[in-house]
Amino acid sequence: MTSRAYLFTFLLITVAMISGCSGPEKPATPLETLQTYTKAIKKKDLTAMKLLLSAESIKMYEAEAKSQGVPLDEIIKREALVGEDQKTFEFKDEKIEDNAATIEVKNSFGSWETIYFVKEGDQWKIDKKGSSERMIREIEELNRQRLDDAINQGRQDLDPLASPTPIEDFPVPDHKD
Repeated sequence: MTSRAYLFTFLLITVAMISGCSGPEKPATPLETLQTYTKAIKKKDLTAMKLLLSAESIKMYEAEAKSQGVPLDEIIKREALVGEDQKTFEFKDEKIEDNAATIEVKNSFGSWETIYFVKEGDQWKIDKKGSSERMIREIEELNRQRLDDAINQGRQDLDPLASPTPIEDFPVPDHKD
């Protein structure tokens, strides 16, 4: 073969290799991750469900499983975002900010709840640990607000224009030693 034939063969193989490689796949969006997770729930595919949870969520579930003396898979099943019998899946307001995202999902009771996501590497993962921490902070804030309201309500019951009773008006017991 001549050098021209070798060059032609080399170019042909190179073009074939380049066209065969379509490049890296685009990572799934938070919504696509959530849809894959719901399909895994329906198929009862616990392995796929675990792969779609953040590392911190898995650690949280492992600690919960250990404290309850049950297998991790039982906790994963119990904490699924949608019920196995839920027929419809409605969502709205996907928001992505840097490495965090949220999607509003209608639960089986008909109310909207927020699902949190975190980006680990180049993949979106469901962040149940983050959801739990946010819920705890919201409850603590609500309790603080209620306590503040109760304290402020108690202060409103006092008459701010009334003057305090002078100390000399209080009866002093006789002390005869």
